Amino acid sequence: MQPTTLKVGLVQQAVADNDKATNWQKSAEQVAKLAAEGCECILLQELHSTLYFCQNEDTDAFDLAEPIPGAATEFFGELAEKHNIVLVTSLFEKRGSGLYHNTAVVFDRSKEIAGKYRKMHIPDDPGFYEKFYFTPGDMGFTPIKTSVGNLGVLVCWDQWYPEAARLMAMAGADILFYPTAIGWDIRDTDDERERQFGAWQTIQRGHAVANSVPVIVANRTGFEASPVEGDPGIQFWGQSFITGPQGEILAQADADREQTLSVELDMSRTETVKRIWPYFRDRRIDAYDELTKRWRD
Repeated sequence: MQPTTLKVGLVQQAVADNDKATNWQKSAEQVAKLAAEGCECILLQELHSTLYFCQNEDTDAFDLAEPIPGAATEFFGELAEKHNIVLVTSLFEKRGSGLYHNTAVVFDRSKEIAGKYRKMHIPDDPGFYEKFYFTPGDMGFTPIKTSVGNLGVLVCWDQWYPEAARLMAMAGADILFYPTAIGWDIRDTDDERERQFGAWQTIQRGHAVANSVPVIVANRTGFEASPVEGDPGIQFWGQSFITGPQGEILAQADADREQTLSVELDMSRTETVKRIWPYFRDRRIDAYDELTKRWRD
């Protein structure tokens, strides 16, 4: 029997350098705080071990990658076991020579890896040159089974794609998780910043609504300078949040400071909402064939 309530938490951090040991310990301290508050499932932000290195294309940055299993999974696995929690981490995976992924790794109250997900949608935009570093995921959209339920773990750019959220929900995801690293170009106007953040939060609230599941989003905060002279750098906008299954905001962090969030979810509400708003019943799967095309030419 799955619990009817589940206390979940997330960690919103700033990253100052590529000292993994320091960054891991910093994350561990916040995880311990949330565990002490009773959180049984905790999410860390995207690529939390280091600076966001994708602001430029630099082959030396591949040195930051970790084998899985490796030192990072050993550290976070021990952390999950120590606090008896389900822990969702986000690592730069070295799968093989010249082959790298942006990979979420989940631990279920144990040192052992419960499951992983390789980021499927890879952006390539000014300041976010991820296609240089990451091979698109090849594991599909499969929830990870844990002691607190089936976790639909996706990563950052995946959050703009309703198809990914839908496929996770169709496979039985009880909660959707999005470790994230997104921010503003410091030259953006206040109005543009508001529009960007509004779009980002709205689409993820929409995933909760369309699939009747809670959504947990952990973003980083703080300014990270670009290694390229003259480039503006990124002001990560924080504002991590947790929604219920109707997209209602249950908790939201500030934009400009490190913070943790914790919420007790009523897991029975998903079933209740799905009975009242039966979107899955009314899907016209007989008419959606062309969704698998790139474009309807």
